[in-house]
Amino acid sequence: MPYVEAAVRRTQFIAAARTALAAHGVAKTSLRVVAAQADVPLATMQYVFPSKEKLLRAVIEDVVDEIAGVLQVSAATGQGLANAIRQGLDTFWGKLVEGGRELQLLQYELTMYALRTSGHEELARLQYRRYADVVAQWCREAAEQAGETAAVSFDHLARMIVAGVDGLILQYVCDPDDARAREGREALADMAIGLARG
Repeated sequence: MPYVEAAVRRTQFIAAARTALAAHGVAKTSLRVVAAQADVPLATMQYVFPSKEKLLRAVIEDVVDEIAGVLQVSAATGQGLANAIRQGLDTFWGKLVEGGRELQLLQYELTMYALRTSGHEELARLQYRRYADVVAQWCREAAEQAGETAAVSFDHLARMIVAGVDGLILQYVCDPDDARAREGREALADMAIGLARG
């Protein structure tokens, strides 16, 4: 087998783990299962990720990076705060929720894993802090570019938006209904804009 750098292997193994986790869930995904998914010997997998916990931590970080990255580019900030909120919610939803049920289920399962595994709790805190920070950033940018102010802090506004999106996603993965999800996003946008305007 040709030599492959650890950094390249790491990316390969995280991708294989995400595929295996989506198919089998956290409980049934072992290093052996991920090694088989990546088509490498178990010893090669263990060289890069010596434990399931280290692999899961890397997967959580990868999922958070992906979602935060999409959030970061979701909102157009040049037409005011209200537009940024509405357009940001719709763009995020279209890119990561519609047709992305497996990613959302994986995110929730990994969050529960982090909360239930001693020493990993900070990963769940980091996850939601990161999402809220990204949303706060584009809310702040949109308001500043339009010369607007908000009645609440952008951090508070962002946490409320993330909480609302989380609830809508959970409802959607349990019972997918595009029309209801669209109504939910519109109502959430109205509430967030109302909160910002005071």
